Amino acid sequence: MNKHEPTTAELTYVRGAPAVQLRAPDGAQATVLLLGAQVVSWIPAAGQEQLYFSDRAHLEEGKPVRGGVPVIFPQFDQLGPLPKHGFARDRRWKLVRAEVGGDDALAVLHLGDDEATRRLWPHRFDAELTVVVGGARLDIELAVEHPGPADARSYSFTAALHTYLRVREVEEASVEGLGGLRFRDKVRGVEDWEHRHRLTVDQEVDRIYFDTPKPIVLHDGRRRVKVENQGFKDAVIWNPWVEKTASFDDMAPTDFRRMLCIEAACIEEPVTLRPGEHWWGRQTLTAYS
Repeated sequence: MNKHEPTTAELTYVRGAPAVQLRAPDGAQATVLLLGAQVVSWIPAAGQEQLYFSDRAHLEEGKPVRGGVPVIFPQFDQLGPLPKHGFARDRRWKLVRAEVGGDDALAVLHLGDDEATRRLWPHRFDAELTVVVGGARLDIELAVEHPGPADARSYSFTAALHTYLRVREVEEASVEGLGGLRFRDKVRGVEDWEHRHRLTVDQEVDRIYFDTPKPIVLHDGRRRVKVENQGFKDAVIWNPWVEKTASFDDMAPTDFRRMLCIEAACIEEPVTLRPGEHWWGRQTLTAYS
């Protein structure tokens, strides 16, 4: 990436919620809510919208936003004592900076502990989300630091980037790159191995794939989205299908057909940080046809 030069961030509003609009010199765009540091739009250069974002999404602090890329921290799902998916996704983050380089645009947002988070999770932390957009690519990096003090105890967390990818028709889409991997099927409550070269979806799917070293590719007609992860060892494939979608008040009944989640995640092996240590994980999305 070229060296970035500080610019005045283009602040905007998405359905009344404050956000930062990133525009790369080549026309690639991304929109990031301050609520949850949530990317809710990604349009590659000379491309079309790649993310699903519900028309009925709640955009108010304390409630998760349906669609885009929710930041899951410090707990994935209900695998612990915290509220489902932790608290980072429904709190307002601070915009640290927004910059434009020769071929991309970047935003950095920060969330730290406070009295409210320590009541839920009694630890100090600094979380930073970096979003970079340019060309056909979107990079989202989550970094977490344990700031100490030196005599503080270590802590562990799980995390994910809960990416809602837009599809024309989910039953006609497929996911490549999962063959041979072990997975936990949360719908059936079993563990198994993926024997298919391409995963297709014709019912509710909620699977955690473990140790995913290869890129994962969404096939949606002629369109492709390649998903590459660093630091995140696991991947989640999720679609709520008919019955579960009917129970959501923030998603139209047929919208499950327009989305498929491919999520970068650290679930099976939680991240453990001692005072002064930090961790980062990155998801890179590349759109092509």
